[in-house]
Amino acid sequence: MSEPTDTHTPQPDFTLDDTEWRRRLSPEEYQVLRQAGTERPFTGEYNDTKTEGVYRCRGCGAELFRSDAKFESNCGWPSFFTPLAGGAVIERTDSSLGMTRTEVICANCHGHLGHVFAGEGYGTPTDLRYCINSLSMTLEPTES
Repeated sequence: MSEPTDTHTPQPDFTLDDTEWRRRLSPEEYQVLRQAGTERPFTGEYNDTKTEGVYRCRGCGAELFRSDAKFESNCGWPSFFTPLAGGAVIERTDSSLGMTRTEVICANCHGHLGHVFAGEGYGTPTDLRYCINSLSMTLEPTES
C-alpha cells in the first residue's frame, strides 16, 4: 500500500525497529498496524461486541476510544463517533487506492487504525464514523 501523503505528522513518542514490531505483533496485526492494511469486513473481534471499556492500541497500549462512543454502523468494522480527547489519534490524508480518504493513526506509535468518514447521516453527536480495524486494538473491559 502507498504511504499517506501528509508530511506534517509529528514523530511518534513510541518507536520500535521493524524487527521488534514483527516480533511483538502477529503477521495480521503487523499488516494492519505497520503496513496500513485492512482486515476483511465483519470478521473483526470487536465488530459486534457490546463490552464496556477502553479500546487501546494493540501496538503500544495507548488509550484510543471508549465503548460509550461505539455505535452500530453495519459497515463491517467497529465504528466510533469520537476518539478520546487529548490527541489520542492523528488524522492525515491518505491518497492510496486511487482515492482521497482520512487515515486514522495512533498518536503514540503511528500504528494504522483505520479511516474516518464524515457526513454519512448516522444519528451520532459528531456525524463522524471512525471505522477502525479490530486487529489494531485491544479492549480493556471496565471492572465491575
